[in-house]
Amino acid sequence: MLAASPIEWFSTWFDSPYYHRLYQNRDQAEAQAFLDKLLQYLHPKPGTHLLDLACGKGRHARYLSAQGYHVTGVDLSAASIQYARQFEHAQLQFYVHDMREPLPAGPFDFVLNLFTSFGYFAQETDNVLALRNAAAALRPGGKMVIDFLNTALTVQTLVAHETKQVEGTEFHLYRHFHNGFIVKEIRFQDEAQQEQYFEERVRALRREQFESYFQMAGLRLVEVLGDYQLAPFEAATSPRMIFVLKK
Repeated sequence: MLAASPIEWFSTWFDSPYYHRLYQNRDQAEAQAFLDKLLQYLHPKPGTHLLDLACGKGRHARYLSAQGYHVTGVDLSAASIQYARQFEHAQLQFYVHDMREPLPAGPFDFVLNLFTSFGYFAQETDNVLALRNAAAALRPGGKMVIDFLNTALTVQTLVAHETKQVEGTEFHLYRHFHNGFIVKEIRFQDEAQQEQYFEERVRALRREQFESYFQMAGLRLVEVLGDYQLAPFEAATSPRMIFVLKK
Protein backbone atom coordinates (compact mmCIF):
# COMPACT_ATOMS: atom_id res chain seq x y z
CA MET A 1 0.00 0.00 0.00
CA LEU A 2 1.01 3.61 -0.37
CA ALA A 3 3.33 4.97 2.26
CA ALA A 4 1.93 7.93 4.16
CA SER A 5 3.70 10.53 6.23
CA PRO A 6 2.42 11.72 8.59
CA ILE A 7 0.23 8.74 9.53
CA GLU A 8 -3.23 9.12 8.06
CA TRP A 9 -6.05 9.09 10.61
CA PHE A 10 -7.99 6.25 9.00
CA SER A 11 -4.98 3.89 8.96
CA THR A 12 -5.03 3.71 12.78
CA TRP A 13 -8.60 4.52 13.85
CA PHE A 14 -10.32 1.92 11.64
CA ASP A 15 -8.08 -0.81 13.06
CA SER A 16 -8.82 0.20 16.65
CA PRO A 17 -11.27 -1.99 18.60
CA TYR A 18 -12.74 1.24 19.95
CA TYR A 19 -13.84 2.27 16.46
CA HIS A 20 -15.97 -0.86 16.24
CA ARG A 21 -17.21 -0.36 19.80
CA LEU A 22 -18.30 3.21 19.15
CA TYR A 23 -20.20 2.36 15.97
CA GLN A 24 -21.52 -1.11 16.83
CA ASN A 25 -25.13 0.10 17.01
CA ARG A 26 -25.30 1.50 13.50
CA ASP A 27 -28.71 0.73 12.03
CA GLN A 28 -28.26 -2.51 10.12
CA ALA A 29 -31.95 -2.66 9.22
CA GLU A 30 -31.72 0.78 7.58
CA ALA A 31 -28.57 -0.26 5.73
CA GLN A 32 -30.18 -3.42 4.36
CA ALA A 33 -33.31 -1.51 3.35
CA PHE A 34 -31.08 0.93 1.46
CA LEU A 35 -29.25 -1.91 -0.25
CA ASP A 36 -32.58 -3.48 -1.25
CA LYS A 37 -33.74 -0.16 -2.75
CA LEU A 38 -30.42 0.26 -4.52
CA LEU A 39 -30.58 -3.22 -6.04
CA GLN A 40 -34.12 -2.54 -7.27
CA TYR A 41 -32.88 0.70 -8.81
CA LEU A 42 -29.78 -0.77 -10.47
CA HIS A 43 -31.37 -4.07 -11.59
CA PRO A 44 -28.18 -6.18 -11.53
CA LYS A 45 -28.61 -9.59 -13.14
CA PRO A 46 -28.00 -12.76 -11.09
CA GLY A 47 -24.28 -13.50 -10.94
CA THR A 48 -23.35 -9.88 -11.59
CA HIS A 49 -19.91 -8.85 -10.27
CA LEU A 50 -20.11 -6.14 -7.60
CA LEU A 51 -17.29 -4.32 -5.81
CA ASP A 52 -17.88 -3.02 -2.27
CA LEU A 53 -15.22 -0.30 -2.14
CA ALA A 54 -14.24 0.43 1.49
CA CYS A 55 -16.22 -2.54 2.79
CA GLY A 56 -15.19 -2.47 6.46
CA LYS A 57 -15.91 -5.81 8.12
CA GLY A 58 -17.91 -6.89 5.10
CA ARG A 59 -21.44 -7.02 6.46
CA HIS A 60 -22.88 -5.21 3.42
CA ALA A 61 -20.79 -7.28 1.02
CA ARG A 62 -22.08 -10.41 2.74
CA TYR A 63 -25.67 -9.21 2.38
CA LEU A 64 -25.16 -8.45 -1.32
CA SER A 65 -23.59 -11.86 -1.81
CA ALA A 66 -26.60 -13.50 -0.16
CA GLN A 67 -28.79 -11.88 -2.83
CA GLY A 68 -27.02 -13.97 -5.49
CA TYR A 69 -24.24 -11.68 -6.69
CA HIS A 70 -20.50 -12.25 -6.99
CA VAL A 71 -19.07 -9.71 -4.55
CA THR A 72 -15.55 -8.48 -3.86
CA GLY A 73 -14.91 -6.34 -0.80
CA VAL A 74 -11.81 -4.20 -0.32
CA ASP A 75 -10.76 -2.07 2.62
CA LEU A 76 -7.59 -0.47 3.99
CA SER A 77 -8.15 -1.93 7.46
CA ALA A 78 -6.27 -5.20 7.82
CA ALA A 79 -8.19 -6.01 11.02
CA SER A 80 -11.55 -5.56 9.27
CA ILE A 81 -10.55 -7.72 6.31
CA GLN A 82 -9.15 -10.41 8.62
CA TYR A 83 -12.58 -10.56 10.27
CA ALA A 84 -14.45 -10.53 6.95
CA ARG A 85 -12.43 -13.38 5.46
CA GLN A 86 -14.06 -15.93 7.73
CA PHE A 87 -17.18 -15.49 5.56
CA GLU A 88 -15.44 -15.93 2.19
CA HIS A 89 -16.72 -18.44 -0.35
CA ALA A 90 -16.53 -18.88 -4.12
CA GLN A 91 -18.76 -15.84 -4.76
CA LEU A 92 -17.40 -13.61 -1.99
CA GLN A 93 -13.78 -12.45 -1.60
CA PHE A 94 -12.08 -9.80 0.50
CA TYR A 95 -8.78 -7.95 0.05
CA VAL A 96 -6.77 -5.44 2.07
CA HIS A 97 -6.47 -2.57 -0.38
CA ASP A 98 -5.79 1.17 -0.61
CA MET A 99 -8.24 2.65 -3.12
CA ARG A 100 -5.48 4.92 -4.42
CA GLU A 101 -3.89 1.84 -6.01
CA PRO A 102 -5.24 -0.23 -8.93
CA LEU A 103 -7.91 -2.71 -7.86
CA PRO A 104 -6.71 -6.28 -7.14
CA ALA A 105 -9.69 -7.87 -8.93
CA GLY A 106 -12.22 -7.16 -11.63
CA PRO A 107 -13.59 -6.14 -13.99
CA PHE A 108 -16.85 -5.28 -12.22
CA ASP A 109 -20.35 -4.51 -13.44
CA PHE A 110 -21.01 -2.24 -10.45
CA VAL A 111 -18.80 -0.44 -7.93
CA LEU A 112 -20.48 0.65 -4.69
CA ASN A 113 -18.88 3.13 -2.28
CA LEU A 114 -21.40 3.46 0.52
CA PHE A 115 -22.02 5.19 3.85
CA THR A 116 -19.57 8.11 3.46
CA SER A 117 -16.45 6.08 2.66
CA PHE A 118 -14.84 8.74 0.48
CA GLY A 119 -13.06 12.07 0.94
CA TYR A 120 -10.69 10.94 3.70
CA PHE A 121 -7.42 11.91 2.03
CA ALA A 122 -5.34 14.95 2.92
CA GLN A 123 -4.40 15.49 -0.73
CA GLU A 124 -7.35 16.30 -2.97
CA THR A 125 -5.61 14.70 -5.97
CA ASP A 126 -5.92 11.34 -4.18
CA ASN A 127 -9.70 11.56 -4.53
CA VAL A 128 -9.37 11.71 -8.31
CA LEU A 129 -6.79 8.91 -8.26
CA ALA A 130 -9.18 6.69 -6.29
CA LEU A 131 -12.01 7.38 -8.72
CA ARG A 132 -9.81 6.67 -11.72
CA ASN A 133 -8.83 3.32 -10.24
CA ALA A 134 -12.46 2.47 -9.59
CA ALA A 135 -13.42 3.52 -13.12
CA ALA A 136 -10.60 1.41 -14.57
CA ALA A 137 -12.02 -1.62 -12.75
CA LEU A 138 -15.50 -1.09 -14.25
CA ARG A 139 -16.62 -2.81 -17.41
CA PRO A 140 -17.60 -0.45 -20.25
CA GLY A 141 -21.17 0.60 -19.48
CA GLY A 142 -20.74 -0.37 -15.83
CA LYS A 143 -22.10 1.83 -13.04
CA MET A 144 -20.68 3.27 -9.85
CA VAL A 145 -22.60 4.55 -6.83
CA ILE A 146 -21.04 6.96 -4.34
CA ASP A 147 -23.08 7.57 -1.19
CA PHE A 148 -21.87 10.76 0.50
CA LEU A 149 -23.30 13.18 3.02
CA ASN A 150 -25.01 16.39 1.90
CA THR A 151 -22.06 18.57 2.80
CA ALA A 152 -23.76 21.96 3.03
CA LEU A 153 -26.57 20.67 5.24
CA THR A 154 -24.14 18.69 7.41
CA VAL A 155 -21.94 21.73 8.05
CA GLN A 156 -25.01 23.82 8.94
CA THR A 157 -26.30 21.27 11.44
CA LEU A 158 -23.10 20.01 13.09
CA VAL A 159 -23.57 18.93 16.71
CA ALA A 160 -20.53 20.50 18.38
CA HIS A 161 -20.31 18.11 21.35
CA GLU A 162 -21.85 14.76 22.14
CA THR A 163 -21.18 12.08 24.75
CA LYS A 164 -21.86 8.38 24.14
CA GLN A 165 -21.60 5.58 26.68
CA VAL A 166 -20.89 2.24 24.96
CA GLU A 167 -19.92 -0.95 26.82
CA GLY A 168 -18.37 0.95 29.72
CA THR A 169 -16.46 3.42 27.54
CA GLU A 170 -17.50 7.07 27.61
CA PHE A 171 -16.77 8.64 24.23
CA HIS A 172 -16.62 12.43 23.95
CA LEU A 173 -17.22 13.55 20.37
CA TYR A 174 -16.37 17.08 19.21
CA ARG A 175 -17.28 18.21 15.69
CA HIS A 176 -16.16 21.27 13.75
CA PHE A 177 -15.32 22.50 10.27
CA HIS A 178 -11.63 23.20 9.63
CA ASN A 179 -9.59 23.88 6.47
CA GLY A 180 -12.12 22.29 4.16
CA PHE A 181 -12.76 19.21 6.33
CA ILE A 182 -15.56 18.13 8.61
CA VAL A 183 -13.63 16.98 11.67
CA LYS A 184 -14.81 14.72 14.49
CA GLU A 185 -12.49 14.51 17.51
CA ILE A 186 -12.95 11.33 19.57
CA ARG A 187 -11.69 11.33 23.16
CA PHE A 188 -12.02 8.58 25.76
CA GLN A 189 -10.18 6.58 28.40
CA ASP A 190 -9.17 3.00 27.56
CA GLU A 191 -9.35 0.04 29.98
CA ALA A 192 -6.04 1.12 31.54
CA GLN A 193 -7.51 4.61 32.17
CA GLN A 194 -5.16 6.10 29.60
CA GLU A 195 -6.45 9.08 27.64
CA GLN A 196 -7.01 8.23 23.97
CA TYR A 197 -7.53 10.58 21.06
CA PHE A 198 -8.54 9.89 17.47
CA GLU A 199 -9.89 11.97 14.63
CA GLU A 200 -12.17 11.46 11.68
CA ARG A 201 -11.70 13.91 8.82
CA VAL A 202 -13.96 13.98 5.78
CA ARG A 203 -13.36 16.54 3.08
CA ALA A 204 -16.38 18.83 2.78
CA LEU A 205 -16.95 18.08 -0.89
CA ARG A 206 -19.68 19.97 -2.71
CA ARG A 207 -21.57 18.61 -5.67
CA GLU A 208 -19.56 20.80 -8.05
CA GLN A 209 -16.28 19.32 -6.80
CA PHE A 210 -17.59 15.81 -7.26
CA GLU A 211 -18.70 16.60 -10.79
CA SER A 212 -15.20 17.86 -11.58
CA TYR A 213 -13.73 14.65 -10.17
CA PHE A 214 -16.11 12.53 -12.23
CA GLN A 215 -15.12 14.30 -15.42
CA MET A 216 -11.42 13.73 -14.70
CA ALA A 217 -12.11 10.05 -13.98
CA GLY A 218 -14.07 9.50 -17.20
CA LEU A 219 -17.37 8.87 -15.41
CA ARG A 220 -20.72 10.28 -16.56
CA LEU A 221 -23.16 11.47 -13.91
CA VAL A 222 -26.54 9.79 -14.45
CA GLU A 223 -28.50 10.94 -11.40
CA VAL A 224 -28.15 12.36 -7.89
CA LEU A 225 -30.38 10.90 -5.18
CA GLY A 226 -30.97 12.49 -1.81
CA ASP A 227 -31.67 9.82 0.79
CA TYR A 228 -31.77 6.09 1.48
CA GLN A 229 -35.28 5.91 0.02
CA LEU A 230 -33.72 7.17 -3.25
CA ALA A 231 -35.72 10.38 -3.42
CA PRO A 232 -34.37 13.04 -5.80
CA PHE A 233 -31.61 15.20 -4.32
CA GLU A 234 -32.70 18.56 -2.88
CA ALA A 235 -29.76 20.72 -1.83
CA ALA A 236 -31.57 22.40 1.06
CA THR A 237 -33.11 19.34 2.70
CA SER A 238 -31.63 16.03 1.51
CA PRO A 239 -29.43 14.26 4.11
CA ARG A 240 -27.33 12.49 1.46
CA MET A 241 -25.79 13.00 -1.98
CA ILE A 242 -25.95 9.63 -3.72
CA PHE A 243 -24.24 9.82 -7.09
CA VAL A 244 -25.08 7.29 -9.81
CA LEU A 245 -22.33 7.21 -12.46
CA LYS A 246 -21.75 5.34 -15.68
CA LYS A 247 -18.54 4.46 -17.47
